[in-house]
Amino acid sequence: MDPDLSHDQRLLLEATENLIRSSLSPEVVRSLVDGTGEFPSSARSAYWSRGAELGWFAFLAPEELGGGGVSGRGLCDAAVFAELRGRHLQPGCFVDTNVTVAALTREGTAGQRSEILPDLVAGASSAAWAMADPAGDWSGGAGLECLPAGGGYRLSGLKGLVVDAHLADWLLVTAEAPEGPTQFLLPSSAPGIAVEMLDGLDLTRSLCRIRFESVQAGLSAVVGTPGGAGPAIDAQLQTACVLGGAETVGAMQHLFDMSVRYSKDRIAFGRPIGSFQALKHQLADTSLAVETSHACLAGAARAVEAADEGAAEAASLAKSLIGDAAVEVAHKSWQLFGGISYTWEHDFHLYLRRLTADASLYGSPTWHRERVCRLAGV
Repeated sequence: MDPDLSHDQRLLLEATENLIRSSLSPEVVRSLVDGTGEFPSSARSAYWSRGAELGWFAFLAPEELGGGGVSGRGLCDAAVFAELRGRHLQPGCFVDTNVTVAALTREGTAGQRSEILPDLVAGASSAAWAMADPAGDWSGGAGLECLPAGGGYRLSGLKGLVVDAHLADWLLVTAEAPEGPTQFLLPSSAPGIAVEMLDGLDLTRSLCRIRFESVQAGLSAVVGTPGGAGPAIDAQLQTACVLGGAETVGAMQHLFDMSVRYSKDRIAFGRPIGSFQALKHQLADTSLAVETSHACLAGAARAVEAADEGAAEAASLAKSLIGDAAVEVAHKSWQLFGGISYTWEHDFHLYLRRLTADASLYGSPTWHRERVCRLAGV
């Protein structure tokens, strides 16, 4: 845990961990993966609402609409909670709902801010962000055609890599209109919208593909200015990189802690395996990757929070470094655990799956490195 956390932050983190352990503990997550348990919609709604009571979705919203943070740095506060959620492999649209809250706070209409935003902050509804195309292009409008029709717009196409969209009440949709990038906030049940849950590597949450078949979107559904959503999309991507990266770092830290414990408990040739020089080197390299990821994430969160001139570069650099480091940590830990890590019963594979999937969410490391080059004019 960050030693600089305030007393209030620590109290909220403790309350959040208690909520996770009582509602969606690792044992419950495992039972859902195994198919031996269930998480009814009533329990899911209660879990989401109780999380909202702890401020999960309030950090990026103004106080007059029910928002507010603990430290006065909303994004940094949200990242602390995201890291804890990553440690416990929590499902749900946590990152996407916060991205939507931030988008409506900055760009939403009066109606969206007064009617939809308070429900998102209060946990009465959730949102998913349909930005990427099925191939993983996170530039914004890719995959979705948007044409003027009937005093509004008609949307047709596909969006992919949307986290738990089947659980979301609202979709924040990015599209390329004739006048430029445009965003819409649409109910997930709108006619013409079909959400398809995909089989994926990560078993603790679902990545979805969303099909739009001549979906009618009125002007009241537009978020921001038609054709002028470019800066807002960039800001949302920065927020997603920070919060998504925080979830990844949390899972990395937990996997590293598991590896250290195992290296002390596992005895070979009469000694803990962690006493062997080769494994000491392995653990040292893994520790460096985890700590570097923590540091890069903290720097990116501060830069994005302050809207620094280099915030976009900081967010993309952090996302690319964390994405690569996560896979490295997972594979080095895999070697340390040895044969037991291949078994279904051990939790290792759940973290390996989550970290590998995280690397592609909100832009792969390669995509973000190319983005840094574009931002630098290279």
